[in-house]
Amino acid sequence: MEHLDVLIVGAGLSGIGAAYRLQTQSPERSYAVLEAREDLGGTWDLFRYPGIRSDSDMFTLGFPFHPWTAAKAIADGPSILEYLHETASTYGIDRNIRFGRKVLAASWSTADALWTVETDQESYTCNFLYVCSGYYDYDSGYVVDFPGLASYEGRVVHPQHWPDDLDYTGKRVVVIGSGATAVTLVPAMAGQAEHVTMLQRSPSYIASRPAVDAVSDRIRAVLPERLAHRVIRGKNVAFSSLAYGAFRRFPAHAAAFLNKAAAQQLPASIPADPHFVPRYKPWDQRLCLVPDSDLFRAFRKGAASIVTAEIDTFTADGIRLRSGEHLPADVVVTATGLQMVALGKIALTVDGRPVAVNETFVYRGMMLSGVPNLAWCIGYTNNSWTLRSDLTSQYVCRLLNHMSRTGTRVCRPEIPPEEYDKPARPVVDLTSGYIRRAAALLPRQGTTGPWRLRQNYPRDLVALRFGKLTNPDLRFS
Repeated sequence: MEHLDVLIVGAGLSGIGAAYRLQTQSPERSYAVLEAREDLGGTWDLFRYPGIRSDSDMFTLGFPFHPWTAAKAIADGPSILEYLHETASTYGIDRNIRFGRKVLAASWSTADALWTVETDQESYTCNFLYVCSGYYDYDSGYVVDFPGLASYEGRVVHPQHWPDDLDYTGKRVVVIGSGATAVTLVPAMAGQAEHVTMLQRSPSYIASRPAVDAVSDRIRAVLPERLAHRVIRGKNVAFSSLAYGAFRRFPAHAAAFLNKAAAQQLPASIPADPHFVPRYKPWDQRLCLVPDSDLFRAFRKGAASIVTAEIDTFTADGIRLRSGEHLPADVVVTATGLQMVALGKIALTVDGRPVAVNETFVYRGMMLSGVPNLAWCIGYTNNSWTLRSDLTSQYVCRLLNHMSRTGTRVCRPEIPPEEYDKPARPVVDLTSGYIRRAAALLPRQGTTGPWRLRQNYPRDLVALRFGKLTNPDLRFS
C-alpha cells in the first residue's frame, strides 16, 4: 500500500491549485492527486454543453501564480480547460495525478495518525487528506419527474450529460430553467435552432457585462504581465466585494437597478415583469451573468423567447402549461439544476465510527468538527471560486508546516458545546433550489468566529494567510 504525506482528491481548479501550493509552500511533503475521471479539469472537463463559460472573470477565477493571458475576461469552457492543462504541465503537477481513481472511503486511525484511503483501483495511506472535488455530484444532475414525460416523442437531454450526437439545427428547442446554465444555453443554441424558448417557473436576476475588460486591457498594455495581473485581480476583487456588500445592504435599490437594466435590453414584445422581476432579494441566490448581453440579443433578434409559467404535462410533441398554452418542442433541455454532495460522497470513518458529515460544523470554512487531519476545499458563492480555494490551500500548507515545527501529528477541530445551542446554517448559505435540496446532506456553519463561513475575501485573506494558527477550538496532539 503506497503512503504519501498528503493526498489531494480531485484534479480540477481546486486540486491543481492545491498541488501547486504544496509544491511551493510545503515542498518536503510527498503528494498525489487522485482523479476519478480520465482527464483533469473537473467541472470544465465534465460539462460540454453549447456555450459553456465562466460566470466569473478569469483574472480572479484563474490562478494568482499563473496569470490568465487570453483576451476574454469571461472565457468559454474549452479555453479554461486548455488553461488548466497548461498550468498543470508548466509546474509538473500532471506528473502527480493518478487518473481513474475514484475515492470511495477514507478511515482515520488515531493510533497510527493515518488515513487509509480506498479507491476503486487500490488503497493508499496518508497523513493528511485534502478533498478538492467541490460539492457537485459528477454522476448525475438534478432530474425532475415531469408529468407525461414518457409520452413525449422528442429528445430530452440534461446539460450535465450532453450527447455528442445531438443535432438541433432547424429544430424547436425548449430550455427548462432560469439559472446560469439556462441563460448560457439559450443564446448559444439560438443561432442554430429554428427557435429556442426559455421556460422558467420563476425568474432570476440577470446582469450583463462585457466579455472583454477594456480597463484590464489598458493595464496590460502598460505594465509587465505579472504586475498587470496583480493590479487587475485587485481591481476586480475590490469591485465585486463592494458591489456584493452594497447589494446586500440595500436590496431594494439593487433589485430596482438590476430590473431596470434588464428591461432596457428587452424588446417591446417581452415585458420585464414577470420574466425578469424575481421574488427574492439580490444575492439570496447567485446572480446570472451574461457576457455582451448575448441572451438579450437573442430575444431582440426573435431567435429566442421566454415564458414564465408552470408545466402541466408533457405531450407527444411538446409541453402544455397550466395556463393551457402549448409549447411545441423537438428537443427539450432540462436545465433544472445540479445535485450537491459533501466531500465527493466519500464514506468517512474515525476510529471505526462513521462520520455523519451533515452533523459536523466547518472550521475556517474547510475542516470538519471532530475529524482529524482533513480539509475540504470549497469556493465563494458571491465571488470567484478560486479566490477562496487558493486561500484554503495556503492555510492548509501553513497548518502542515506548523505541525512539522511543533512536532505534532494530529490537528482536530472541536466545536464549543455552546455553538450547538445556536441556530446553524448550511455551509452554502443561499436559497437556490439545488442548495435547499442538499441542506440535509451538507456540513453546517456556526454563528461566530472560526465556525462562521463569511463571503468576504478581504477578511479571509487576512485571517487565513496571516492569522494565528493556534486556537482553542483546534486541538494539536
